[in-house]
Amino acid sequence: MTNIESTDYLRTELKQIERWEQDQKGLFFWEKLGRLPFAILDRITPKFIQDKIGTALDELGSYVQSGGRYLISKEQMYRKFFPNAERDEAVSLERIGHLPLSRMDEMADRIIQSGSKTATVQGATTGFGGIFTLAIDIPLLLGISLKALQEVAISYGYDPTEQTERVFIVKCLQFSSADIVGKKAILDDLAVFQSGERSGQVMSQLQGWREVMLTYRDNFGWKKLFQMIPIAGMLFGAYLNRSTLQDVAETGKMMYRKRRILEKLSES
Repeated sequence: MTNIESTDYLRTELKQIERWEQDQKGLFFWEKLGRLPFAILDRITPKFIQDKIGTALDELGSYVQSGGRYLISKEQMYRKFFPNAERDEAVSLERIGHLPLSRMDEMADRIIQSGSKTATVQGATTGFGGIFTLAIDIPLLLGISLKALQEVAISYGYDPTEQTERVFIVKCLQFSSADIVGKKAILDDLAVFQSGERSGQVMSQLQGWREVMLTYRDNFGWKKLFQMIPIAGMLFGAYLNRSTLQDVAETGKMMYRKRRILEKLSES
């Protein structure tokens, strides 16, 4: 399928994404406060919960290095785009990349909607037991977030099984919870991908994966304090996990959408 979008249309869509990037650079007052309580939480949180957080850090490192247990099936996503494809047909993400942008957007929106529902149910379930179930909430939410970002990547024709794409995905995860300075730095990092310059500089960022997860965790801050209250934590957990997943997935959509638009423009 050929690229049927006009250059003017693609440039207009690109400007909308750039406006979105500018909007993301603001940091609300309560988001600044949200980074403070974890210094206190680390002192009062039981050791078994801290161990679970440490496990999540290790799992994220495994994901960056090898995909770990979070790597999803490309075949399943491919069949969603081409349900009539033969069973033995080779998965071609390049074929997805040549679909109209609107078709990619439609699939990405479905992923965000589905992931939000899953995160809501998971947040309510783990929020019911307060601090005792909070230990499993963070690793589960991490898994849901990584799954959604990988599916968004495939929706725009990119292969999340490649290590460089996993770096991109983790950067999207980091961007959604970074402050204004961090967002600017991450946008600069992501621009390397968007320009096609996948240099050693990008691969060297593999060493910074632990900082990514620490930033991701710290963003919970006072928000997760409320989830530590038994039973009432159901409501907070459902809302917070839903909003977290939506922010993460929206970031992935915008960043991958921008890359695809730039590639389509370069081919036009």
